[in-house]
Parts: sequence; C-alpha cells; structure tokens
Amino acid sequence: MVLVLALGDLHIPHRAPDLPAKFKSMLVPGKIQHIICTGNLCIKEVHDYLKTLCPDLHITRGEYDEETRYPETKTLTIGQFKLGLCHGHQVIPWGDLDSLAMLQRQLDVDILVTGHTHQFTAYKHEGGVVINPGSATGAYSSITYDVNPSFVLMDIDGLRVVVYVYELIDGEVKVDKIDFKKTTTTTAH
Repeated sequence: MVLVLALGDLHIPHRAPDLPAKFKSMLVPGKIQHIICTGNLCIKEVHDYLKTLCPDLHITRGEYDEETRYPETKTLTIGQFKLGLCHGHQVIPWGDLDSLAMLQRQLDVDILVTGHTHQFTAYKHEGGVVINPGSATGAYSSITYDVNPSFVLMDIDGLRVVVYVYELIDGEVKVDKIDFKKTTTTTAH
C-alpha cells in the first residue's frame, strides 16, 4: 500500500491565506509516501511546507507559480501505475475530458492528475483515470468564485487504486471513495 497525496491550486497568499485548518490537522508528516501537486503554489513557503509532509514531492508549474524550474508535465511510476501530472491551463478547453484524454495518451499514463479548474473531478476514461483534486484552499478561479476546498489521497495497492476525496463543505470535511482497478500490468493505452 502506497499513499499519494494529490493537490493543487493553492494560490497562497494571493487568493487564500493558507490551507484550511481542518486539512492541516489531517496532513501530518510520515503518513504519505508521495505528494503530487498540479501547481499554483505561488510562493516558496508552500513548497517548503509540503516538503515537511513528505520529501518525495512532484510539482508541475501553474501559470501563477514564482518557481520557473517546475516542469510543464511530469510522469512517474508508483507501484503498477504510471501517473502523469500537468497543471491543466495548457489543456484547451479547460477541464475538457476529451482534451485531457488526449494528454493522457500523449504522456502514456494510467492516471492523469491535472488542476486549473479548482473543481474536483474524477473519470474512468479509455481504460485510464483522469483526476482533478480541485483547489486545496478553496481559492476562487476564473470559472467560479464558489469553490469548496478539496484534495485527493490515493491508496495504490497492486492493480487497484482507491481515490479518497476530501472536501470541506459548510465547515465539515466530507470524504468520498472511488475505486479503480487496472486490468493489465502495462499502461492502459
């Protein structure tokens, strides 16, 4: 079992002062093996905070990130799954499933994690999975001002990944679970 935290679009301090306190109390060092972040951390202090949670940190560059060394896309293998990471502002139209599926095929990954829309979504599509963890701070976007803070925790175990979605709604953390199973040990494309 490998735990992977997926989050992004924090926009600290420009659109949100910090992660919600209820999320911060849940995210403790030593529990998570990998963090993947879709970008828009905005400042180095957020990067440093994430590093305290888990040293295995993978970040792609959002259009508001000060750090220019973050790549546009990144792929990594965790267990039996190949994951792709991209902020998502480069995918037109934003959040479009067919456009995201094309990126997923180009990166040749089982799981594509993107952000930019600030809204949680998860789709099983063309034998793979497309996940947007939403905005971890609930920062507004150019699409909507009504954003519930959210992040995703993936539990990868063999050919199975359980996606836990944590969303702050009316001051309470709600958790939903989505189960995906990979049918082969090769990439889904």
